[in-house]
Amino acid sequence: MTTFCAEHGVSRKTFYAIRARARAEGQAAALEPRSRRPVRSPTRIGEDVKDQAVQVRAALERSGLDHGPVSVHDKMVSMGLAAPSVASLARIFRERGVARVEPRKRPRAAWRRFVYPAPNACWQLDATEWVLTAGRRCVVFQLQDDHSRVAVASLVASGETAEAALAVFKKGVAARGVPQRLLTDNGSALNPSRRGRVGRLTAYAQSLGVETITGKPGRPTTQGKNERFHQTLFRWLGRQPLASTLAGLQAQVDAFDQIYNDQRPHQGLPGRATPQQAWDATPVADAPRPPPGPHRPRSHPATTPAEPPPRG
Repeated sequence: MTTFCAEHGVSRKTFYAIRARARAEGQAAALEPRSRRPVRSPTRIGEDVKDQAVQVRAALERSGLDHGPVSVHDKMVSMGLAAPSVASLARIFRERGVARVEPRKRPRAAWRRFVYPAPNACWQLDATEWVLTAGRRCVVFQLQDDHSRVAVASLVASGETAEAALAVFKKGVAARGVPQRLLTDNGSALNPSRRGRVGRLTAYAQSLGVETITGKPGRPTTQGKNERFHQTLFRWLGRQPLASTLAGLQAQVDAFDQIYNDQRPHQGLPGRATPQQAWDATPVADAPRPPPGPHRPRSHPATTPAEPPPRG
């Protein structure tokens, strides 16, 4: 037998296996190539788990929340379901034809992040347009903490005015305290200092000791966190009934802020914590000191490190 195995280039173990198969199934069956696939696969994902994953994804999409593999994984864990890995979920969604293909999207490893070290070290403020019934346009001011991503305050207004910008900042101060810095764009309602004027919001913030900073003109990625914040709001509002009044839209935005802060794991935070969990995990930065004597607003705001492009 040893000589036979050497002549045919098979091991003794293989010889015995083929002989046992020939005795059990016949000589023809013994010579047929067999699949190397294991008889049992304990880690194989069952069709029922795949169906659950697709259903959870659909439910998140209907509610207007993020519904990628990471979000679906976190949601399944919170529901006590057997959650496949993020990579497995991505594969399942591709197999089922529900994934959104983004071949040009940069990998996360390519992002350059800049995050302030504590809550209230810096807030970002920006306004974005939305529509009411009959196509009437309005704006939503969103004030966000840079470190924790907490939605500090939001305000629906008929237009992007200095009065509305000041109102949402005061609303945020009443809720979370005074920040050390306020980052905005160079809009006339927010910080027109680069245009040689001192806006109402800038003057009031500086009177509290807040450092008012802006991004460079034409560089919206400096406010990347707020731009991404807008996208998440748009997705959620797009699944809600169209509001007919400013008050009705404000109620919807307030509901979104509560979900965003307390219920939705944030993929940009360590451990995919919620913004409120990230806020609670680090001591809040000390409030700035108001300037002594007559307040003279700065005329040339500083700039901050560039932010990565908004995530999809």
